[in-house]
Amino acid sequence: MTMHWYEGPLAAFDTETTGVDVEGDRIVSAALVVQDTVGARPRVTRWLVNPGIPVPEGATAVHGLTDDHLQRNGRWPSPVMEELARALAEQSAAGRPLVVMNAPFDLTILDRELRRHRASTLGDYLGATPLCVLDPRVLDKHLDRYRKGRRTLTDLCAHYEVELAGAHDAAADATAALDVVRAVARRFSSRLERLTPAELHTLQAVWHAAQARGLQAWSDPFGVNEVLSR
Repeated sequence: MTMHWYEGPLAAFDTETTGVDVEGDRIVSAALVVQDTVGARPRVTRWLVNPGIPVPEGATAVHGLTDDHLQRNGRWPSPVMEELARALAEQSAAGRPLVVMNAPFDLTILDRELRRHRASTLGDYLGATPLCVLDPRVLDKHLDRYRKGRRTLTDLCAHYEVELAGAHDAAADATAALDVVRAVARRFSSRLERLTPAELHTLQAVWHAAQARGLQAWSDPFGVNEVLSR
């Protein structure tokens, strides 16, 4: 019996941060979850970071990590960012697809942290084996594009009946995102089973761009922002 890619090895990555600005905000925690097959016990690696800047109350309200806790228990960013980059590079070298919910944010903020603390980039660590990323939000939005409602990780978990225990904990979110990708692929298997993860990675870039254009058109139907930016 043939095993489809979504039944086999997957990894997932997630971060919690001081905010939503990839250029100025910092990572305060991260997790990598690796699962070899459906139902197998996942292997979880966690990182806690003292970001070196104050954590806004709004961010603490989301993930529960306070300045005091991070200063007492977090590690300095430089070695952590090195470990994160090397851990993702290992997944890439092993040919294991990487699930990242809202991948443009998490991977970009990691890249900026590497530039800040290691004078390097995520691409430098990946070398000739770039990541093969699967973003559950992009997949779901493309495959079920007419469904109404929000598509946060919590919403996707509810829709696909995936357990999310402890939302906004990096390990819990990464595990849930991985399970959502498996659930999405099972539900739309007739459309996905002939595609490799690498092909999906490439297609997602096109889908994400189209989704972004659609959102912009919805929020600015008369092109006002485009005119003002000229």
